[in-house]
Amino acid sequence: MQLKNKKVLITGSEGFIGSHLTEKLVERGAKVTALVQYNSFNNWGWIETLEDHIKKEIEVYTGDIREYDNMSRVIQGKDIVFHLAALIAIPYSYQSPAAYVRTNVEGTLNVMESCRVHGIEKVVHTSTSETYGTALYVPIDEKHPLQGQSPYSASKIGADKMVESYYRSFNLPVATIRPFNTYGPRQSARAVIPTIISQILAGKKNIKLGTLSPTRDFNYVKDTAEGFIKMAEVDESVGQVINVGTNNEISIGDLVKKIIKLTGKEVTIECEESRLRPEKSEVNRLWCDNSKAREILNWCPAYTLEEGLMETIEWIKANMHYFKTDIYNV
Repeated sequence: MQLKNKKVLITGSEGFIGSHLTEKLVERGAKVTALVQYNSFNNWGWIETLEDHIKKEIEVYTGDIREYDNMSRVIQGKDIVFHLAALIAIPYSYQSPAAYVRTNVEGTLNVMESCRVHGIEKVVHTSTSETYGTALYVPIDEKHPLQGQSPYSASKIGADKMVESYYRSFNLPVATIRPFNTYGPRQSARAVIPTIISQILAGKKNIKLGTLSPTRDFNYVKDTAEGFIKMAEVDESVGQVINVGTNNEISIGDLVKKIIKLTGKEVTIECEESRLRPEKSEVNRLWCDNSKAREILNWCPAYTLEEGLMETIEWIKANMHYFKTDIYNV
């Protein structure tokens, strides 16, 4: 499927990955409607920061995926829907699990039902590697069991299964992308990489983190966004769940050492108890098997971890006003 001149809707367009995807879709010539969560400030999130020649090509629509009528209105007449809107912070899901069900499960139901009613050509739904929980084997392929180790991951498993049901029950042309840990410019300090970098660049000599032993497969945001594009373009992705990651793992401890070396600073690391997940909720190992993405999508990461980290460091350095390094960002 060619994206040029296609009428495309992106839920969660104002977010970290969503804003990068919005840029890519405009560059591909798609007619983009960016769904931004309604707020009284009329704030468009990261869409506000895009270059003027990109913004002028975007139609911004404010709404909420938790409202079916709203979703039905904005989805009507579209060709492709990218569904990224979700509550994603794992620590906050311990405090308000019901909010994650309402947004991630019920919100996804509203999007899928609207897509079914209006005959959308292609739906790309966003999953997460957190649905796998701690690896039972590595690298993790798409056949790995799903484990709800946090209210967040449980809500995303519920959303994924709702999407699967719409494919199986109503033949809705849905493709589910399952990104591993994405990082890069515009990511909030609730994530580990901007937490490390922003504290270092703020001149902190003692960096506060959670546990250092878990491993993650970190994928640069521009590569993740390209994965979304491929999911939409490739017809064979319909009905599939496809991992997007680098097929490499690194422990948080080794990641910190790498960032310290790249920034050229001298710091120590402190484990702060408030940043620790409950013991049985911690995901100890994530390592992506990306062979399915390579075979079906012809996708592979273009950035090394070092290249992505350097771009991220430079962006955070230029945008330190977005970061509150004296508090724990839940």
